[in-house]
Amino acid sequence: MRLFKFFVSFAMTLALVYFLDNRWVIGKAPLPPLGKLLDPFHGFWQNIEPRGYKPPAELQIPGLQDKVTLVFDSLAVPHIFASNDADLYLAQGYITAMHRLWQMEIQTHAAAGRVAEIAGPAGLENDRYMRRLGMAYGAQHALESMMKNDTTRMMIEKYAEGINAYIQSLHYGDLAFEYKLLDYRPEPWTPLKSALLLKNMAYSLCMRDKDMEMTNALRLFGPEVVDLLYPDQEGVGEPIVDQPGSWKFAGVLSDSVPMALPPELIQVKKKPGADPTTGSNNWAVHGSKTATGTPMLCNDPHLNLSLPSLWYVVQLHGPGANCMGASLPGTPGIIIGFTDSVAWGVTNAQRDLIDWFRITYKDSSRRQYRLDERWADTRPVVETIAVRGEDAVSDTVYYTHWGPITYDHTFRSNNNHVDYAFRWIAHDPSLELLTFYKLNRARSFDDYKEALNTYQAPAQNFVFASVQGDVAMRIQGKFPARRKNEGRFVLDGSIRTNGWQAFIPVEQNITYRNPPRGFVSSANQYPVDNTYPYYITASSWEAYRNRRINSVLGQDTSLTVADMMALQTDNYNLKAAESLPAWLKQLDSARLSPAEMTAFDILKAWNYTNTADAEGAAYYEAWWDSLYPGLIWDELLKGDTLLDVPSTYTTLRLMREKPDLAFFDIQRTPQKETVADIVRLAFSKSVQTVEQWKKDHAGSTKVPWGAYKDSRINHLLRLEPLSAAVNAGGNHDIVNAFSKTHGPSWRMVVSLEKTGVKAWGLYPGGQSGNPGSPHYADMIDPWVNGKYPALHFLQTAGQAADRFSSIVLTPSEE
Repeated sequence: MRLFKFFVSFAMTLALVYFLDNRWVIGKAPLPPLGKLLDPFHGFWQNIEPRGYKPPAELQIPGLQDKVTLVFDSLAVPHIFASNDADLYLAQGYITAMHRLWQMEIQTHAAAGRVAEIAGPAGLENDRYMRRLGMAYGAQHALESMMKNDTTRMMIEKYAEGINAYIQSLHYGDLAFEYKLLDYRPEPWTPLKSALLLKNMAYSLCMRDKDMEMTNALRLFGPEVVDLLYPDQEGVGEPIVDQPGSWKFAGVLSDSVPMALPPELIQVKKKPGADPTTGSNNWAVHGSKTATGTPMLCNDPHLNLSLPSLWYVVQLHGPGANCMGASLPGTPGIIIGFTDSVAWGVTNAQRDLIDWFRITYKDSSRRQYRLDERWADTRPVVETIAVRGEDAVSDTVYYTHWGPITYDHTFRSNNNHVDYAFRWIAHDPSLELLTFYKLNRARSFDDYKEALNTYQAPAQNFVFASVQGDVAMRIQGKFPARRKNEGRFVLDGSIRTNGWQAFIPVEQNITYRNPPRGFVSSANQYPVDNTYPYYITASSWEAYRNRRINSVLGQDTSLTVADMMALQTDNYNLKAAESLPAWLKQLDSARLSPAEMTAFDILKAWNYTNTADAEGAAYYEAWWDSLYPGLIWDELLKGDTLLDVPSTYTTLRLMREKPDLAFFDIQRTPQKETVADIVRLAFSKSVQTVEQWKKDHAGSTKVPWGAYKDSRINHLLRLEPLSAAVNAGGNHDIVNAFSKTHGPSWRMVVSLEKTGVKAWGLYPGGQSGNPGSPHYADMIDPWVNGKYPALHFLQTAGQAADRFSSIVLTPSEE
């Protein structure tokens, strides 16, 4: 009997070990081996980092040539001091991996189309799409350029060495929580991964186009309606650079390009790509307008907010370099920051850098296509996609003179957006990393200008300021010298001359230095005055943030750092100020229900400021959301035909100027509605929406904007316990552009004083990617409340007043 009990107990133990140490699937969700995950000595418990934790005082790192000192401040920002560039970038790779390795790896897997290796079949759709976009194709071209340049080759190779030195030091217990949860280990880092991260930024920032939508609109409505609904220029506010008649060159091309209208309407689901709320603000103020008499520079790029954060703050101190700011985990150098002489920042330039070309195949084999009266060969590339737990999947992508055929009968075949080649500027060889190497060492306007000469994509508005007193803006990228209407519509891929024939010479890119108004600024608006000799188009331009920024900067002559912080967190809703009074006039207060009367009174008393507690902001946004796009542009959204809705500004302008426009009529009703009718209908719908929200939120009697907006900063895996709910003001079209999931991903203010550069900065997250660390999300509350910590810009490793801990990295024998 005792032997029987022993065998029963032993069998149960074996079964428990088997159950806990193997992956199981519940529904479609795979579980990690629970035994490993829950192991108190090596599992997720080991990722809980006590407050006050300090890393080892000394580490031996293979590949170093000399000693490197890392000083950490109270926010876990590393200040790296190295005696040579190679050690500087190796140490940057090592320490960034220590804090952010899983984030770096999952983002490069996503960009390369390798998510299914980790997530199984759930990642297959993403992987096929990213490979068909040619993400690795573009990254390989960028890597080849970087490897040909001695400086950038050194940077990416040493950075990769540092990451791999950290990876090689890891045991299971040291792995990030997400590795344990998903049950896999990091692979060696390669320079290609850094190139992929740069292309992933290009995907986020310059993947917006509406060629298909505009082609359909042209076929359905004709050119006059297209120009009315989708003007190239909306004629609102000041362009980024406004200096009519000062362009001393002619465009390199002037002839027009024919359009290629397909014989049928393009019926396709909306393409993924850059979020329309993605944007940014930057400005630099001349010393003539500041309290110190010296320039100030500000930047806040608006991107999808995530935990871990997109950015990682670091200081790099080496021979000829002392710079600090926001780095992109996975790539060496600093992207947005300052030195002891200059500061720089970026906003997205919005320009259309994508074209679609209709391909005519010789036959169903897709081996040849028409190009200049002959049959040219396609280049088939077989993509083998590893799928965890299943057999690998093969997918053939056909490349043409223009680029890859993204959609065909085998991929997203539920639409006829097939057999179009994808031409994207990010596929071209490029050397952006050299730009940041030079900016990280810049000391003057000439250094800034020279650094930007190698920058291509994604196109950015680079703001600049220096201790010498200069402020400047340069709109930098590799821009096709487009002909009138080129880029707005689908093109005929059988004619080579329909493609990009030339690029705007780098010296002819739009530049502004020390303008008379005393500041430069950009917020994704139209870039330049009408005398600039090149045709410019984009999927959209910003119309509100830029005017608010320019209005504030134009009024004051003794601006302070506190003023700059207040402007970055400014919640004034210019769109509401320009539209709401006219809407309210359309309402007859005598005919409103009690709930509608409450909304009416709140809206009349509202000061157009989207603070977290503003009820008027919630009612206004509910009203706008009821109007746009559904009630106004419903004709453009019904059915399967791909069409784009006009911009917010154009919509509001047409409501004012053409209230009887046919599009304002709701076609499903027998009567003909005007703007007044749909404004009243939308108001009633919006009040019903708000009343339902109140019921759903414990019968609340109020609707504060922050709660109604329900903003979130999501973990990259969308795991609720690792994400953060944020009660805050702001919204798209507002300087504080914090919408539901997008917003200022990094806020920086730099005062370029001759006695020493001073800077402040933060982002909605923390330096550590470890959810068990006190530094995982410790900057979120200060970010919401506009409480900027100082960025401690050290001149020596022994200077740190805010020193929390330090590590000395020493060479080791490999």
